[in-house]
Amino acid sequence: MDKIWLEQYPEGVPAEINPDQYTNIIHVMDEACERFADKTAFINMGKSITYRELDQESTAFAAYLQNTLGLAKGDVVALMMPNLLQYPIALFGVLKAGCTVANVNPLYTARELKHQLTDSGATSIVIVENFANTLEKVLPETPVKNIILTQLGDQLGCVKGFIVNSVVKHIKKMVPNFNLPDTVSFNKALKQGHQARFKPLDIKADDIAFLQYTGGTTGVAKGAMLTHRNMLANLLQAAAWLDSTLEYGKETVITALPLYHIFALLANCLNFMKYGATNVLITNPRDMPGFVKELKKHKFTALTGVNTLFNGLLNAKGFTDLDFSHFKLALGGGMAVQRSVAERWQKMTGTRLLEAYGLTECSPAVTINPLNIDAYNGTIGLPVPSTICRVVDEEGNELGANEPGELQVYGPQVMKGYFNRPEATADALKDGWFCTGDIAQYDEKGFFKIVDRKKDMILVSGFNVYPNEIEEVVAMHDKVLEVAAVGQKDEKCGEVVKVFVVKKDQSLTEDEIKAHCKDNLTAYKRPKLIEFIDELPKTNVGKILRRELRED
Repeated sequence: MDKIWLEQYPEGVPAEINPDQYTNIIHVMDEACERFADKTAFINMGKSITYRELDQESTAFAAYLQNTLGLAKGDVVALMMPNLLQYPIALFGVLKAGCTVANVNPLYTARELKHQLTDSGATSIVIVENFANTLEKVLPETPVKNIILTQLGDQLGCVKGFIVNSVVKHIKKMVPNFNLPDTVSFNKALKQGHQARFKPLDIKADDIAFLQYTGGTTGVAKGAMLTHRNMLANLLQAAAWLDSTLEYGKETVITALPLYHIFALLANCLNFMKYGATNVLITNPRDMPGFVKELKKHKFTALTGVNTLFNGLLNAKGFTDLDFSHFKLALGGGMAVQRSVAERWQKMTGTRLLEAYGLTECSPAVTINPLNIDAYNGTIGLPVPSTICRVVDEEGNELGANEPGELQVYGPQVMKGYFNRPEATADALKDGWFCTGDIAQYDEKGFFKIVDRKKDMILVSGFNVYPNEIEEVVAMHDKVLEVAAVGQKDEKCGEVVKVFVVKKDQSLTEDEIKAHCKDNLTAYKRPKLIEFIDELPKTNVGKILRRELRED
């Protein structure tokens, strides 16, 4: 395919990047920590750490993993926490130890957590004490052998011993005969690590850095294997695009999206680390008054988010009074940016809200709008350097401009495959091309636009929700005969989950279904709309026709 989009690249943006410029992610970190040693790296809840401290503490954590826990290269460590100073320390410590990071949403239910821990084979977990009760419910059914506890508001892991002991006591009471994993506080792990010797490892580009979980059409979350080279390629692709705007050592980025999400992980944590930026971590962005109060403290230059976040800020009291004189980059991804939000954002802040597109399987960035566009254009932009995008029909034939078809992606950022799922990998990767399942088209200049979805995936505030998982959970209820889940457009979240239910027991109520889903699904996956019907539309072979339900 002719890369017609290259003619639209801003001046100075290269057509190709060198994904082998670095061997592994730690090389980028070492470079940043040496160059910006005394600069503040992360800020959260009134506390901060410099790049030098980040290097020292993450090295200590790596030494703890190697020596005290005896973890070897390739072992999986789960990180289950919101945006806290402990996260980057644990993240880079795990990577320095040659281990693989499995990010976990801290709001997951016990069912969701059990699947991810068992599927990934995680033997160790770093978890905020507030969410330990979820882990307690499934611990005996997981491979976890080591628990490292930290606490909200107690930065750098200053968890008191009695908190750890109380959790341990609780677990023993619940499962008396269970061989309890070793449990330690985060700051004790760091203390032991500082007293141990860190052994640098030969971490190769093709080693798996992250098992980043994404939903599946079968209702089972799959771990996308993202190698160090995948992530480095995407990091360099983003940097090539942003170099004309961002200045090394002079940026302050606001990170409101959770770092366990692939968007913030790459765009905020890794990308802005390369620039030596100060990263302000927002633990609870839903607290809009607190969020705006935090923004007032900083001369921020960049902010990433999803449409709902930008819309929430625009409507938050005090946001219009902020100082935007240093602000230069607003990047929206995860879900479609609405024209009304983008235009209002530009008018209020004086900075364009640029839309980008990515997927977990692509580390994640695929396309982005040029930074020099005048206003919102309704597209997801141009393919980033070293990336080819094409649109194909049902038979795999390549389509031309303005012809809708499935979007496929080829580039060094495309995942290695799905962990322990060769069939799913074969379905998703065709001769190196990742089949996104999104229906797209491009114009004569090479700007791409998402027009529909081939898959039945529901996109709620930037998070993927797969109907099969919702249906499986709802169908577990004794009073449900059949169920179908679809997405319904929503002004605030882009889409929300709606379920159509055929009753087995006529006494079944909406409240019963909602209570059942609350026990088994994290908040964004729970049905917001419930409709009882007598019969679901089906094909001749009995397959539920979700499209008919969506159209209704």
